[in-house]
Amino acid sequence: IVATCHRYNATGVSNDTVSACKAKGGCNNDWVLSLDLINADPNGTKGLTLEQVTETFESFYQGTAEKAGLCDLESLIPRKELLEDLYKKCDGKMAVVTGRPRKDCNKFLELHGIMHLFKACVCMEDGPWKPDPFPVAEACRLLGVEPSQQVIMVGDTPDDIRSAHAAGCRGVGVATPEDVKAQEAAGNEFDAGKLSQAVKGCGDDQNVVVVLRPGFEDLLDMF
Repeated sequence: IVATCHRYNATGVSNDTVSACKAKGGCNNDWVLSLDLINADPNGTKGLTLEQVTETFESFYQGTAEKAGLCDLESLIPRKELLEDLYKKCDGKMAVVTGRPRKDCNKFLELHGIMHLFKACVCMEDGPWKPDPFPVAEACRLLGVEPSQQVIMVGDTPDDIRSAHAAGCRGVGVATPEDVKAQEAAGNEFDAGKLSQAVKGCGDDQNVVVVLRPGFEDLLDMF
């Protein structure tokens, strides 16, 4: 997102800007968010189409013949062994719910050798995006489970949690590695950042939202 914005002169956009937007919610599509941030920046190039911004975003993310894409730098944050343990505890009923296109989802799962752990993937093309309940409800349908507080959706943005709650499921937050590093360097609790606090703020008396550390090792204890 930041690289795309800078390409179109929106140099005021930073990782903090993106985090603040995601903390507000309604920013589940990175292409649309990039265009919105470019338009909002005083120096951003005006009159761009979503198609133009999407093409630029994808050139950074997927890479080109001359340069590797940022997707190649993405790492698997939870341990593969943890995902395998969760798979066993869930009786194999795990799904991915993402705002990214299916090709990106499949590429990541195949790259890290975890495709077999997820029986369903609900992606950008499938229907309304988070925070709409559709993605989580559709994942439940594909897995053959009824939405309930025993169904956990793990996410790092308010849109993830709101989608889970709207579908009748439990939302559990997870802090991003970058946010945790910044907060602990400042002497704060790992979940003191704006994004984690916004995730917690999606809860109420009936749906208290906890935020786990990156890698969500404690998730096993919730089943």
